[in-house]
Amino acid sequence: MTTAATRIRPRDRDAIVQSLRAGVVPRAGQQHVQVGRHHEVNSLVRDIDRIADGGSTARFVIGEYGSGKTFFLHLVRSIALKQKLVTMHADLAPDRRLHATGGQARSLYAELARNTATQAKSDGGALGAIVERFVSQALTTAREQGSNPEAVIRQRMADLSELVGGYDFAEVIAAYWRGHDTGNEQLKSDAVRWLRGEFATRTDARAALGVRTIVDDASFYDQLKLLSRFVRMAGYNGLLVCLDEMVNLYKLTSSQARSANYEQILRIVNDSLQGTAAHLGFLFGGTPEFLMDTRRGLYSYEALQSRLAENSFAANGLSDYSGPVLRLSSLTQEDFYVLLTKLRHVFASGEPADYLLPDEALHAFMQHCTQRIGDAYFRTPRTTIKEFLNLLSVLENNPGTDWRPLLGGVRLEADVNPDLEPLTDVAGDDDLVSFKL
Repeated sequence: MTTAATRIRPRDRDAIVQSLRAGVVPRAGQQHVQVGRHHEVNSLVRDIDRIADGGSTARFVIGEYGSGKTFFLHLVRSIALKQKLVTMHADLAPDRRLHATGGQARSLYAELARNTATQAKSDGGALGAIVERFVSQALTTAREQGSNPEAVIRQRMADLSELVGGYDFAEVIAAYWRGHDTGNEQLKSDAVRWLRGEFATRTDARAALGVRTIVDDASFYDQLKLLSRFVRMAGYNGLLVCLDEMVNLYKLTSSQARSANYEQILRIVNDSLQGTAAHLGFLFGGTPEFLMDTRRGLYSYEALQSRLAENSFAANGLSDYSGPVLRLSSLTQEDFYVLLTKLRHVFASGEPADYLLPDEALHAFMQHCTQRIGDAYFRTPRTTIKEFLNLLSVLENNPGTDWRPLLGGVRLEADVNPDLEPLTDVAGDDDLVSFKL
């Protein structure tokens, strides 16, 4: 439970409250409202350590709609940043996929690049700072050795030549150094734009940087493997890629489109299991339908089903948190009570004297929720959290109001997953023809 000693800055308090009232995950401050799921968190902390040690990992965080998957992924990302990893995150969407030929995979990569974060730049946009850090370190090394900085950069980047696209990646970093050395801000900007996947044609990239390739649909995963090596060279411990809303692949109406995307996932899983990707981890967030539906989910792809099958011995109350699939356990009523105390504490900016509700009111609120929607109020708590914060907001804006009559006005409905109906494929994905199953 949150202690009275925990004080919360007004800016952090407002950000947390406003995000949760809108039904979205706060960008920071998750530790103030995190409850339960200690085993799951500890399991992914071990994954983060594995990435830092040069390993790789791919995990599927599976939970019901509204159960807190996105919050959990944000929490793990914040832990990874503290462990000196670089993180990238994005939500999949009809125009953002792992595999496509109409630009959707490049669009997903560009979104990941925009959301690149380090501990110093936790809100994203850190890719340019990472390159600058690498170049500055190379310059320091060159001065110590009395050698040419570009030669040092090329020597350090030589390890990337064994990877697909490694030569042009090294050329782009060298171009950034030249811009840094000559004060050519345009050249530096073009180099970062290339790394972000913002060049649409090879002609433009060749004119700006002298390279013949760009980040496109075909090179999506290869580029991430290059970045994982590069951030390590820049002094970080590795790269963690978080992909949420994977249900958008499940919703694709084209079986060919789904299979192509699932094949890309299989490639990532295989690399992780075989240890062929270094300092790189993936977290995929999805619903049980996305995983287990044998017609449209990951289990419809036989190779993935065999790799993601759960431990048959983990039954009858036994758990296994080490497999590729990590099922988020539902919150218990006790967990939810602790969550309400933390939300009350955050709303009061960490000042117990400013609590707007007594403990009695928390029990009464939970009883009201049970009568309205049953156990769903604490198993998939998104709607319940919103209504609890709305109640606190009314009390804050109307000092002296008795909370008891207000409870009857709290309107609750169980969360309904809107993602189970398939979407039509995006026009322009010219190699895939959509059809209804």
